[in-house]
Amino acid sequence: MIKDVIKAFKDGEIVLIFDNENRERETDMIIAAEHMTPEHMTTIRNDAGGLVCVPISSEVSDKLGIPFMTDIMEAATPEYPVLGELSPTDIPYDEKSAFSITVNHRKTFTGITDNDRACTIKELALLCKNEDYSSFGKYFRAPGHVTLLRAAKEHVLKRQGHTEMSIALTEMAETTPVAVCCEMMDDKSGGSMTTDDVAKYAEKEGLLFISGDDLIKAYHKFKK
Repeated sequence: MIKDVIKAFKDGEIVLIFDNENRERETDMIIAAEHMTPEHMTTIRNDAGGLVCVPISSEVSDKLGIPFMTDIMEAATPEYPVLGELSPTDIPYDEKSAFSITVNHRKTFTGITDNDRACTIKELALLCKNEDYSSFGKYFRAPGHVTLLRAAKEHVLKRQGHTEMSIALTEMAETTPVAVCCEMMDDKSGGSMTTDDVAKYAEKEGLLFISGDDLIKAYHKFKK
C-alpha cells in the first residue's frame, strides 16, 4: 500500500493520511505542492474543509528565511506583551506549533479564491524546486491566505505531525519538499471526520488512505 501511496503522491494525486489515535485523531488530505491546481484546491476546500496549510522542510524553511510564528511572537513581546501571554504552551497533543507566516503570491488578487491559493502554493513550490530562495520576497507578500508550516528537523524521526509526514512523503517520492495538507471535517458532528467515513470517501473517490504509523514505519525502512 505505501508504494502505491508514494507513487500516487509523486504523480500529483491527493492521498489521505490519518495521524494517530494518541495525537490529533484527524485525517488530512495531502498533495505535493508542485502539482497543485485550482481543481485540487476546490476538492480540498469542499471535501476536507479544514485549514489549508503548506508544510515545508526545515532545510528549505531556513533557506527561505521563514521563522516559526512563536519566534516572531517572542521577538515582538517586549513591545506587545500580550503576545507572551498568548504563547501556545498548552497544546494538548503536542509540545510545539509548526505554524510559520502566511503568504500570497504577488500576482494574486485577494489571495483566497481557489485560483489564487493554488497559484500561491504552486509558485512557492516551483520557486523552491528551482532553488530561487532569494526571490521569495520579490514574488510573495505577507500576511496572506496560505499558511506555511515549518517541519521539524529530521521530520518524522523527531515529530509525528501531518506537517512532518507530508515532508517524509516528499522525500520518499523525490518531489520538492513542499506539500499541502488540510484536515477532513465532518458536516454532521462538528468534529473531525471519522476513519470509517474517510474510508468510505476514499473508496468512493478512488483515493488512497493510510495511517501515519504505516507511513512512519515505511520512512524508517526508507532511511535504512
